[in-house]
Amino acid sequence: MDIRFATPMILLVSAQLFTANSIAQKTLSEGTIVYNISVESKKAENNKVSVLNGAKSILYLKGSSSRSEMISSLGNETSIFNAKTGSAVILREYSGQKLMITLSKANWDEKNKKYNSLLFDKSTETKMIKGYSCQKATGKLSDGSIITVFYATELGLTNKDYTSAFKNLPGLPMEYELETENMKFTYTVSEIDLNSISAVKFEFPKSGYRVMSYEDNKQVKKEG
Repeated sequence: MDIRFATPMILLVSAQLFTANSIAQKTLSEGTIVYNISVESKKAENNKVSVLNGAKSILYLKGSSSRSEMISSLGNETSIFNAKTGSAVILREYSGQKLMITLSKANWDEKNKKYNSLLFDKSTETKMIKGYSCQKATGKLSDGSIITVFYATELGLTNKDYTSAFKNLPGLPMEYELETENMKFTYTVSEIDLNSISAVKFEFPKSGYRVMSYEDNKQVKKEG
């Protein structure tokens, strides 16, 4: 090959590969992602397993706003976060009681600080989930908990601040396991809906909840 044409050809091939990779990943800016949750106990008997099995986690995304709902037979817990303003609320509905905990950006960062040092080791293992080829990665939290995730490189998110756990993951988590000392929780995508979502879904409630600050809630937990 004439050396005069080698460099332009290499640049052309590199550009084509870059374009192909860019096109390959679809970035989601709005939609609903539903995860089914299964729980395994490392002990012979654990009442939480039967109660939590069958629970769902629903993630709603719209621009810089996110809403994450955990729905189980015990009750519901919802986190609404605005990445632009840094403000958030946690809504807890258990046994007929409705509590809203308000968080500042500093509170949100403190709540998620356990993920700050989380780094994932990628594996060559893959599996198909909902028609997407997903790559395996494993990470370890500061408290020793292990997170194993299969993520779809074909799908990305515009708002990666909805959770600190997967902020640096190059794709959408389609299945992940959180393993603690006594239990293992597995979240698996059952549905991805790209229809638009009303902005009302991400508004903080103005009534119907007993309101408590993040600091006050921490104090109550200490005293309890």
